[in-house]
Amino acid sequence: MDLSTTYLGLSLKNPIVASASPISERVERVKRLEECGAAAVVMYSLFEEQIVHESLELDYYLNRGTESFPEALSYIPDLPDMGRYSVGPEVYLEQIRLLKEAVSIPVIASLNGVSTGGWIKYAQKMEQAGADAIELNIYYLPVDPELTSSELEAAYVQLVRDVRASVSIPLAVKLSPFFTALPHFARSLAEAGADGLVLFNRFYQPDFDLDTLDVVPNLRLSTSDELRLPLRWISLLYGRVNVDFALTTGVHTAQDVLKAMMAGANVAMMTSALLRHSEGHVQQVLSDMTGWMESYEYESIRQMQGSMSQRAIENPAALERTNYIKVLNSFQEVSGGPLPTMNFSLR
Repeated sequence: MDLSTTYLGLSLKNPIVASASPISERVERVKRLEECGAAAVVMYSLFEEQIVHESLELDYYLNRGTESFPEALSYIPDLPDMGRYSVGPEVYLEQIRLLKEAVSIPVIASLNGVSTGGWIKYAQKMEQAGADAIELNIYYLPVDPELTSSELEAAYVQLVRDVRASVSIPLAVKLSPFFTALPHFARSLAEAGADGLVLFNRFYQPDFDLDTLDVVPNLRLSTSDELRLPLRWISLLYGRVNVDFALTTGVHTAQDVLKAMMAGANVAMMTSALLRHSEGHVQQVLSDMTGWMESYEYESIRQMQGSMSQRAIENPAALERTNYIKVLNSFQEVSGGPLPTMNFSLR
């Protein structure tokens, strides 16, 4: 059974990639991932100046800086409160070197920057430290009403173009699903030099504590139900945008990985399942994949890649809006009986 695939020009023994998580902070755990069959690992993100201004912006201003204002971008919380993000970038770069010495699978660095200069500087340092590729984790929550979608997208494209010009190793861009015209934006990123797109970043939404009236961060691990959003978009983009695709969010089982491949992904990235079940979970997923492929007479991963993309399926409209009515009509009440005919609002 040939489980091999390629991603960002890298030859991988199978499509399972461990995405950014605390696992990559410990060399022994990454070695364990390799032993269990993971084909590559994405390191935890390096944040420019190790201050999480962008990715934790909402919690940062509402929870920590009650006396400050959104304009006070220079306000920095005490470093001890920043946990692992209080370490300097040299620690991150050294971890790249240690992982490259310890494992033979590709090590993909993850960069979350603030300024154009910071992105370029740290991307170059990651390449020098031995990273096989770089994943640009563009995790920004636009809250300024004056900032237009076209301005934001233009800034992203320019950022990718600048980083691409500064490094020679492969470059992937991790995106959120919240773009007005995602196919056009994806193509613009490819034209700017992105070798791959990672769909999608999970925005960790804050919650309200009704007892303390605080805004609280509350990280919840994903489930397979979250697979549907990236699955749909990769199915739509496959063959239309000339990049490799990594599906992330909701990858827990062999079925999830197989669906990702059929949509057109090159790899399926897994984090929550590893945090929930540990590194040995990769072995089980690979075993289940092989069993399913034997049962359905698949000889390789490449044989199925893109087979359920919009370009390949008999009814392409099933992935677009016309499917909305069918989804609504497919719902049944808990009792199991069909719903009576009714007019659902399509707004």
